[in-house]
Amino acid sequence: MIVISMLRGINVGGHHLIKMDALRAMYQSLGLKPVQTYVQSGNVVFRTKDRNLTKLAKRIEDTIEKEFGFRPAVILRSIAELRQAIGNNPFADRNGIEPNRLLVNFLAADPDASAHENLQLIKIDPEELHLNGRELFVYFPNGMGRSKLPWAKIDKLLKTFSTGRNWNSVLKLLELAEKMDRD
Repeated sequence: MIVISMLRGINVGGHHLIKMDALRAMYQSLGLKPVQTYVQSGNVVFRTKDRNLTKLAKRIEDTIEKEFGFRPAVILRSIAELRQAIGNNPFADRNGIEPNRLLVNFLAADPDASAHENLQLIKIDPEELHLNGRELFVYFPNGMGRSKLPWAKIDKLLKTFSTGRNWNSVLKLLELAEKMDRD
């Protein structure tokens, strides 16, 4: 099975630094082969025989902590799950949506039923939030850098951790995974 791995909060602002060659080597040491990384933010595509992605994520987190001295959250998605997330994009049929302003936050677990209601209580204008399964789609019409979105509050409401990737990166990760699956 091909799996897409996304690490939360590495190589951001000079903190929790991991070089991609070291990250690839670490994943390979776990028997995950072949391993390919994409950009410096902890995106890894690999093949595994392991079907329990929850246990695999914990094993990856444990190994990163042992080798690099900190423990980032690891979010895993199969190709089918990533395709489904892309297919669930609530902005897909809207004109004028800029892909670099669309963020997909991949959640570690399904949020509870109250998450949908509670998200509606957050003042987010001009941003738009759409929760769909284990993905939170956020559109930033004025760009991400100017946003005042209360991420800590959102994480607390969702009762799970997440990591975000812009739409271009999400599409590229699927492309890499599908190529690996064909090879």
